[in-house]
Amino acid sequence: MAVDYRFSPALTARLLGLTLVGSAVLISLATLGVAVLDLHTAVLLVPVVLVLVALVALMAWSSGWVVRLGDEGYRVRRIRGAGVPAARWKDVEDAVTTERHGSPCVVLRLRDGRTTTIPAEVLHVDREVFARTVVEHLQRGHGITRL
Repeated sequence: MAVDYRFSPALTARLLGLTLVGSAVLISLATLGVAVLDLHTAVLLVPVVLVLVALVALMAWSSGWVVRLGDEGYRVRRIRGAGVPAARWKDVEDAVTTERHGSPCVVLRLRDGRTTTIPAEVLHVDREVFARTVVEHLQRGHGITRL
């Protein structure tokens, strides 16, 4: 059974806030250009359309899954610097919890020495529940049925 995790609402709200501030600056500059340079008011349509496209793109980007834990393995996307984006559970040696840059993380260590680091704070799940779910999937992937 696959389990999907999305970005936390706090992270999504921060990204939306930054997008709105950037949009306000862009529209303000266009308005200033219309007022000072005596441009046609239709010039304001360009930044407004760009802002709407950016907001729709941000909503679509943040609504999908970020981490997927399946029966065969895991996949991670949209987390910069996570390391290996996907692997089979049989290729994972172990999972450990640690702290990186002041943020709690789950690190999946692969048998070939590579790692996948998943910062728990960016996910919409309690970090203890997430770590426990990762371990359960890892144990099932290794054929351990008694949890």
